[in-house]
Amino acid sequence: MDHIFSISKKPSKSLNPYKQTIFNKLEKSVLCSVSSTNVIAFCTESNIEECNSLFWSSNVYVADLNTPWQVHKILANSSPVTVLQWDYTGELLLVGDESGSAKIYKTKDYLWNEWSLVLQTNLQGEHILAAAFFHSGKRICLNLEKKENTSYIEKFQHVKFACSVKQFGGRPASGALLLTTTGMLAAVLLPQPTCQVPMIMTTESLGPSRIFVKTADICYGKNGHFLLAVSSGDPSMPIQCYKVSVKKEDAKCIIKSQSLLSFFLVEAPKEASMDQVVKEKNCTVSHIKWIMREDADSLVVTASSKKMSCLQVWELREKALPVHKAFASDTPQFFNTVLWQYQCHFQYNSQVTSLATNKLSLLNTLSSGYVVVTFADNSIHCLFRDTLKPIVYTTLSTMPRYVDEPNAKYQKISTTISSIDMSWLGNVLVCVDSDDSLHLFKLPPQMDSTSPLSVPYCTTILEYSLISGFDWLDLLLVLRPNMLDPICDRFTESFNRQPPAVQQFYYFQFLCIKTSLHRLGFQGQQRANDLTHFMMLHSISTAFKSLLRPSEMNSHEKSPADSLANVISEGQCDVDKALMHLEAKEFTVETATLQSLQQLIQWVADLALELLARLPDAPRAPSGAGASATTASKTYDLLRDVKALNMLREMLVLIRIWGLLRPACLPVFIKSDASLDVLPLIFRLLSRLVQNVSEPDDALIDECCLLPSQVQIQFLQPATNRVVLGSPQLFQQILPLQCLHEWTNSWII
Repeated sequence: MDHIFSISKKPSKSLNPYKQTIFNKLEKSVLCSVSSTNVIAFCTESNIEECNSLFWSSNVYVADLNTPWQVHKILANSSPVTVLQWDYTGELLLVGDESGSAKIYKTKDYLWNEWSLVLQTNLQGEHILAAAFFHSGKRICLNLEKKENTSYIEKFQHVKFACSVKQFGGRPASGALLLTTTGMLAAVLLPQPTCQVPMIMTTESLGPSRIFVKTADICYGKNGHFLLAVSSGDPSMPIQCYKVSVKKEDAKCIIKSQSLLSFFLVEAPKEASMDQVVKEKNCTVSHIKWIMREDADSLVVTASSKKMSCLQVWELREKALPVHKAFASDTPQFFNTVLWQYQCHFQYNSQVTSLATNKLSLLNTLSSGYVVVTFADNSIHCLFRDTLKPIVYTTLSTMPRYVDEPNAKYQKISTTISSIDMSWLGNVLVCVDSDDSLHLFKLPPQMDSTSPLSVPYCTTILEYSLISGFDWLDLLLVLRPNMLDPICDRFTESFNRQPPAVQQFYYFQFLCIKTSLHRLGFQGQQRANDLTHFMMLHSISTAFKSLLRPSEMNSHEKSPADSLANVISEGQCDVDKALMHLEAKEFTVETATLQSLQQLIQWVADLALELLARLPDAPRAPSGAGASATTASKTYDLLRDVKALNMLREMLVLIRIWGLLRPACLPVFIKSDASLDVLPLIFRLLSRLVQNVSEPDDALIDECCLLPSQVQIQFLQPATNRVVLGSPQLFQQILPLQCLHEWTNSWII
């Protein structure tokens, strides 16, 4: 569990140290939650932006895991925040507080520093304790029996899983289920953006009568219901479980709650030493977590005091019980029933401060994944979730180190870990301490915790991210430098074995993953730039071709885009002769639309000029690569990618046609000879290059050498010059990295 970074708030220099010490010792509500897009949401009771202020407010911040020092405040709440919950897509963030207010926020135009309030509801006089968004019914797991299969369709299976609430036509509804400390349930359905139906909310009691709930957790059942585990905090009282279902009927919701089997912690065997834990002063059931987020049948429960803590795992199992002899026949008879059974325990001589389990189970079994627990002595323990045996252990250093001044100028404050959360792929652990500092730790591999990170495992996780749509940044942060090229090669080979339809569907996401891998390597920056330019070119090509419409739909078997591709494949070097083989009416676009595309047209022309200017200095491709070199090549080069070059030629033909309709949309060139027509020249040179990308002829190289003297070439800016955590410099730093919120580091570029 390597400590990757610590992000602290700016030190206060004007406040009275005595007042600051008192404020830091107060009990705070500190939470953190990581989304499926690797955005961290955390709440503190101090203002990170104004470090010299001690005015109380419960502030909710968000930060991208790739730039954790840049935080943005979403909300300054008047009541302590008790719930931070992301939805499955990572777009919606639910914030609940002690006063019963529930708010759902969403990013505006996909900018994480601009958030808008989607919904707000208030449960008057209630204290929101737990919440969960409705399940969408989508669940993808790795098929263990076909783990070595090359086909994504066989390797990853869509597990049958019902959505939480169905709308008309069986579509999943969007909303959330809330639980309060008085045992009240509230279901909230978000209004649909396409209709004028308002928000729908309904409430119901969890049990036959209202009960006091101190800690609870919610997971999803495979039939669309919710499973709730609750405790009053008293270790001598039972851990109660409920099955809750939400249905939408017309313009209202109906909540049904059914009591399930319960169990007592004191029923554990003597080796769990629960009697000794319960006798401790102020012993409470502090945390409850379902062992899996979806379709769980096991619970991990913590009973802790200031001196001792005990974690227990209980599992629902089917057990055969004998029928009483008064009702049985001569032969012994048994009937099967489901009971909670004690599985294992873990003891530690300190108080539990936070508990986390995996959000996803890639193998759909209890044997994969782990439990992470933190204690008041700042120790972090990673345990097998089915046996609670230790996997790895570390301790958070509590001494702050500020960047701009020495440690001696600041008072050393005793801090403890307040909240933890795992990333969705289970590769990193996010911690927030009582001093509002963010910490990031590496976690062992989820599917095989006993072995170090391997190339096959990382490739499988990247493939899972490709299929499921989850962000893979947390995996990039734990890779070793010598793993990048083997992972990239294995991932590319696996993708190229997929059927054409599968490749086409996931192609753009595949390029994004491959670009991020190249961006981590010192020798891969140019490859990352080329792939970024190719993705931009691919997007522009898709946008341009979407504007084309056949003149007569019934009389054409091929679309205009197909006709253009056929003309390009013939190898014509003269752009004007290529136009003669196309139907002019099919490529006609409104002049107003053409003018709005001028900047994209200019970018395409600049890219073509830059590639041709790079050709004389480009290294020769290895023998045998030839025209088959595509994005699958290990050392990707845009100059060797026949698909990209032909795409450029297609765009130049479109630009030539559209220039006849609207000359103002043509790209602008600064030429040494005013009579030079640049577009036909570029098209001719690219056409000759496509014929032999591995070894261009000397005449072509000579013409490319003369090109900068004929026309001014605007070189495109590199796309990788960013200040981010996932960069080659990360491997050269002494971990953990330490910096301040809203402070940019010069050592990560």
